[in-house]
Amino acid sequence: MSKATRTDTPSPAPHAADSHDMIRVHGARENNLKDVSIEIPKRRLTVFTGVSGSGKSSLVFDTIAAESQRLINETYSAFVQGFMPTLARPEVDVLDGLTTAIIVDQQRMGGDPRSTVGTATDANAMLRILFSRLGQPHIGSPKAFSFNVPSISGAGAVTVERAGKTVKERRSFSITGGMCPRCEGRGTVSDVDLTQLYDDSKSLTEGALTIPGYKPGGWNHRLYSESGFFDADKPIRKYTEQELHDFLHREPTRMKIAGINMTYEGLIPRIQKSMLSKDRESMQPHIREFVDRAITFTDCPECEGTRLSEAARSSRIGGTSIADACAMQISDLAEWVRGLDEPSMGPLLATLQQTLDSFVEIGLGYLSLDRPSGTLSGGEAQRVKMIRHLGSSLTDVTYVFDEPTTGLHPHDVQRMNDLLLRLRDKGNTVLVVEHKPEIIAIADHVVDLGPGAGTAGGAVCFEGTVEGLRASGTLTGRHLDDRASLKKTARKPTGTLEIRGATTHNLRGVDVDIPLGTLVVVTGVAGSGKSSLVHGSIPAGAGVVSVDQGAIRGSRRSNPATYTGLLDPIRKAFAKVNGVKPALFSANSEGACPTCNGAGVIYTDLAMMAGVATTCEECEGKRFDASVLEYHLAGRDISEVLAMPVAEAEEFFGADEARTPAAHRILGRLADVGLGYLTLGQPLTTLSGGERQRLKLATHMAEKGGVYVLDEPTAGLHLADVEHLLGLLDRLVDSGKSVIVVEHHQAVMAHADWIIDLGPGAGHDGGRVVFEGTPADLVAARSTLTGQHLATYVGA
Repeated sequence: MSKATRTDTPSPAPHAADSHDMIRVHGARENNLKDVSIEIPKRRLTVFTGVSGSGKSSLVFDTIAAESQRLINETYSAFVQGFMPTLARPEVDVLDGLTTAIIVDQQRMGGDPRSTVGTATDANAMLRILFSRLGQPHIGSPKAFSFNVPSISGAGAVTVERAGKTVKERRSFSITGGMCPRCEGRGTVSDVDLTQLYDDSKSLTEGALTIPGYKPGGWNHRLYSESGFFDADKPIRKYTEQELHDFLHREPTRMKIAGINMTYEGLIPRIQKSMLSKDRESMQPHIREFVDRAITFTDCPECEGTRLSEAARSSRIGGTSIADACAMQISDLAEWVRGLDEPSMGPLLATLQQTLDSFVEIGLGYLSLDRPSGTLSGGEAQRVKMIRHLGSSLTDVTYVFDEPTTGLHPHDVQRMNDLLLRLRDKGNTVLVVEHKPEIIAIADHVVDLGPGAGTAGGAVCFEGTVEGLRASGTLTGRHLDDRASLKKTARKPTGTLEIRGATTHNLRGVDVDIPLGTLVVVTGVAGSGKSSLVHGSIPAGAGVVSVDQGAIRGSRRSNPATYTGLLDPIRKAFAKVNGVKPALFSANSEGACPTCNGAGVIYTDLAMMAGVATTCEECEGKRFDASVLEYHLAGRDISEVLAMPVAEAEEFFGADEARTPAAHRILGRLADVGLGYLTLGQPLTTLSGGERQRLKLATHMAEKGGVYVLDEPTAGLHLADVEHLLGLLDRLVDSGKSVIVVEHHQAVMAHADWIIDLGPGAGHDGGRVVFEGTPADLVAARSTLTGQHLATYVGA
């Protein structure tokens, strides 16, 4: 038997399937991108950086991730696609090598009052099954433990077709839900302070109503003054009992007012429907201010704020009810679940355990499952969304992150780095939009966009390694190793703002004096109680102007000019010069193009296919009627003015014929906060989180308050812009304001006059002041986590 001899053969050519190791983008033109063409390596960590507004999100989210999601949606049947959001194909010539994209962004989680951390992560669903099987006494199915399901029952006759005969049968049904009947699963009940709704010494005609939107002459006001149920010229305090009942509590009644069919309703039920049924976080600022004054929200006395019915709270596992479990800090709840030994529930307990451990691992162990999801910060919301992906077995997926370090203390950034690297090492492509040098440092590949923002951006300035970026000479490369130095001398306080015995959320009877007339930074690890101290404990009436990162409510018709009130002086200036009505110069009013109703585009809905937006042929996207564009101010029509960037408009309205001091002041504030590149007519829906906060800051700078509270103003800011922000904060303080900043960025800490450090940990391990003093003292002491990281940062 002969033995086959083995000869060394050359290794085979690489398999064709292995050649697809790049995501290729060719000719991307979404938003401000200028024909961008790049290749992104797969199964690597790529960081996209560049100044705010340079086109990072347009490339990563609006082009790569959007096209991936659109292609996946197209694999479903037309029936299923009809229920899904429709996505248009991005403006790009070629997109090749895409994989399934999972987007983990910073959009705030649903503001519905019934949405909690537990319902948003499915942890509550698992707990409900657990209690329905193991809880004693047994009260019913998982629905009996849900605060979103009311208990209902009914009975009646039903008609059934049987063997060609029609038979009537009596049927009854009942569903046992866990909803508290008093507060309907909201956990709070509201009471109305009548003195905040009207001045009872005045009549309706004299303007007694003090509710936003109820001014004399408006429809809301006419509904009451012309209803005929009471005398509109009589002071409210002189109303008879019947008149007062009709005014405040009358049930809905159809009637005609000024020839128009309307429904009259008592003032209190009307306010409750129009304002109180909405989530507080989603209200416009002036309405939120009114609601805070007029409505007192207290924990529901029946369920003690747990949202659950008495039956749901009575069923327990080892002495713990589902309400107790949801109120526990998640790190403690994970230990409790670990202690349950019930083989019949093995798979459920294992999955619940894994979910709760993921919370702890990602740095959110300080939350509780009953925390309303609308109260989470952008960074917390993003990390909650990450939880479902941590234990995933999927590989070869593209994960897209939007500034995952937002809201993270430098101590927690290392943990986030480990998570990103873990996702990559499982064979996934990780794309991160980020400004922090600590994240850029771990990248396998860096794409730097710019060179400027808005129309001055949208091009790739550099792509390659981190070392290559440092040597590249781009704006990001030059500022990558920037380190702020400690302040030599601190400002002397002009007074103090006293906080005594603060116990909001996890604060433990905190007493602290915040120096006024200075730049104060409140810092500490995520969950240590910073927001509770600054937003929840500052005494009322301290003249505080609070600027957070919450979403700006507005449609695609809203823009910086409408939001800041800039459009009013501009319209008046146009009207005065041309001798016509100001309303002509509004695209939402008389001046709107009749074809597209002032939208500039015409939307065609194609059911389950992506809708098509075509530029209006009548106005060519200018949004105004042709006759309006014949009116000029200093040689420009209204559409040309709205197309100007802020910096150009500031110059335009500051001199010669177009000089408009009111508009110039607002534009100056927008330029001060670093938004000089935004165009006046850019839709608000296209702004990033950092841009939204700076737009709010510019609006609030006109207010009379003496104390400004800023919530992480460096979020979304490029390294080069942090310096600009510090200059703005200095100018605010030097103009006599007091500025309190909740911040993790070491550059802002180093620049502060006074630091208040909370901790030492998160949740019930935090809530205490661990340091207060100057940054130099904090660095010298190195007694806290913040002190250690700040010392490393400044090289002390």
